[in-house]
Amino acid sequence: MIERVAVVPHPPLLVPELVVADDPDVRLVRDTCLTVAAELAAAASRWVAVGADPTGPRYLGADAAGTFRGYGVDVVARLSGNATANDTANDTANDTEPDPAMPLPALVAGWLRGQVGADEVPVHLLPPDLPPAECRVFAQRLAGDLGDPDEPVGLLVLGDGSHRHGERAVGRPDPRAAAFDDTVHAALAAADTDALRALDPAVAGELGAAGRAPWQVLAGVVAADGRRWKSVDARQLVPFGVAYHVAVWEPVR
Repeated sequence: MIERVAVVPHPPLLVPELVVADDPDVRLVRDTCLTVAAELAAAASRWVAVGADPTGPRYLGADAAGTFRGYGVDVVARLSGNATANDTANDTANDTEPDPAMPLPALVAGWLRGQVGADEVPVHLLPPDLPPAECRVFAQRLAGDLGDPDEPVGLLVLGDGSHRHGERAVGRPDPRAAAFDDTVHAALAAADTDALRALDPAVAGELGAAGRAPWQVLAGVVAADGRRWKSVDARQLVPFGVAYHVAVWEPVR
């Protein structure tokens, strides 16, 4: 049964080895994500993660490992606790050879797991353009898989908001980005599943908001869970033209 939900972004800048300078904005994003990851680990040592990647639909089991080598430094991220996230790719402590092509959401899930000491985090990757109706179907199936009351689990939801905010936008600035991400933030702050389900996939795609499908899966999982949920933390950070959403949800007890 799901004990807690953590929503985080997945920028490579979370990993200190990938950042040249000690930028205070980077540190804020990293510290915020590590804080909610630690809260998730405090609730459940076993996690299940949901993210979006063009290689989806795809499932990466807890025995998988990857490396941030493609982002500049060979930092290994493992989806189980058999080795630490700071191991190098030639480490022999784990039989699984790190995959240099592991998608970024899975790499970040494994890195966060290692930083806060969770046992494992298998990852479900969905296509970024998965229609809302299919997000709901997937969510219902996932909720059924995680519904055993004797097996506490933390749900880690990974996804970035729009990358088209202001002059520092990764893509061309888009005036719709602010309203879109304000809507996402308000929904996460209120645990408003209807608002998350109402996000327009076409607009999200145009704004580069890769988190839309995972957020809609979150809405569907919580709805299928049957309990009332509340948000105990929700933050929106936009330091580099990209909206990063961080939130923690818990069931109302």
